[in-house]
Amino acid sequence: MAELLYLKEAEQVVTVAGASDKPKVGEDLSEIGVIERGSVIVEGEKIAFAGTDADARHYLQKRSGKVKTIEATGKILTPGLVDPHTHLVFAGSREQELTMRLKGKSYMSILQAGGGILSTTKSTRAATADQLAHESRLRLDRFLKHGVTTVEAKSGYGLATDAELKQLRVAQQLNNEHPVDVVSTFMGAHAIPPEWKQDPDGFVQLVAEEMIPQVAAENLAEFCDVFCEEGVFTVAQSQYILEEGKKHGLKPKIHADELVSFGGAELAAKVGAVSADHLLKASPTGIEQMAEAGVIAVLLPGTAFFLMTEPANARAMIEAGVPVALSTDRNPGSSPTESLPFIMNLACLTMKMTPEEVLAASTINAAHAIGRAKDIGSIEAGKNADLVLFDAPNYQTLQYNYAVNRVDTVMKAGKIVVEGGVLLEKTDNQRCSLATEDRGTRPIWQK
Repeated sequence: MAELLYLKEAEQVVTVAGASDKPKVGEDLSEIGVIERGSVIVEGEKIAFAGTDADARHYLQKRSGKVKTIEATGKILTPGLVDPHTHLVFAGSREQELTMRLKGKSYMSILQAGGGILSTTKSTRAATADQLAHESRLRLDRFLKHGVTTVEAKSGYGLATDAELKQLRVAQQLNNEHPVDVVSTFMGAHAIPPEWKQDPDGFVQLVAEEMIPQVAAENLAEFCDVFCEEGVFTVAQSQYILEEGKKHGLKPKIHADELVSFGGAELAAKVGAVSADHLLKASPTGIEQMAEAGVIAVLLPGTAFFLMTEPANARAMIEAGVPVALSTDRNPGSSPTESLPFIMNLACLTMKMTPEEVLAASTINAAHAIGRAKDIGSIEAGKNADLVLFDAPNYQTLQYNYAVNRVDTVMKAGKIVVEGGVLLEKTDNQRCSLATEDRGTRPIWQK
């Protein structure tokens, strides 16, 4: 019989329960199921009990076997955070672009001059799989220390068949090796590479007829994404790629209406996309159609913040009944951060979301955006024991103290992987300092 783990008497247990069959929308987004002086009991990889501490003690009296107790007094317990939109696997850095933007260069002008995505593509193509895995593993370590236990990872910095497959294979490797679960999305249609600049339709055909079948044949991704935007891929090109992905079992996602109102939200509804992401310029019609189709809006306030532009209209989407999730959009150019808690701060401060809405959008709704809500995203008996203990007296503090990492303990599938804010090395349960990690000696993880 597995040892029981007793997380005892947290100031608050934020369960975000009751939405595993469909994402939270409207007023329900604020219903986050707070248990005052609550406790959680874990058995093996699963949550066995969540409720008041009095009920937890009663539950334990009926059980036999060893019990390990973690004192949670003075802290709050939440589900593991879920990041449903990242560009995790890449090489290189683009810090010089910040100065360019400060001098007035736009995102699209940098891209069209060979910077942006195309700059990262050059570095990623040149990197070995081992180099990509090493750099991306360090990013996952930082995600974990910020309470993120599951991430989605898009390709899209290869823009050629072999390079795209290389990215996805690395993501799959990391999913097998690292405690953070990595859910893969194929995004070969992230930009038009220089060698196809004069024949964008030819590149679209390459993505649809060569890349997608190979990705599906190797089972390297669950989703297919496309950057539907003026100057990138048209609505017609995007629809063709997404429909071809569906034929091969890849569920559609879409980068939509980030820079201009382009019809991306409407296309998301039309093709039955799981999510439409960015949506800074989504039209009222597009928002209405997304609500009707149940498309999840994955909002990325950190990207708008870093690009110094207005964020998406979260309030209009919530009021329209669109399910809303939040993400870092971790990437090398427009959102270089692994701090989902900071993104949660920005969602309050720049999009006027409430602390309750932010927690639901970063847990259960984010889990829905990557098809994992039956297993993660809330604290309920039978779900995976992905949990975060924050050193905070209540959940409102998480958004009140912006840009502060209050993560104390992180549990992944019933195992403690961060303690006292520090990564634990599973092989001997010794702490691994950030300094050691940055020198390249990293924890050895086995799932």
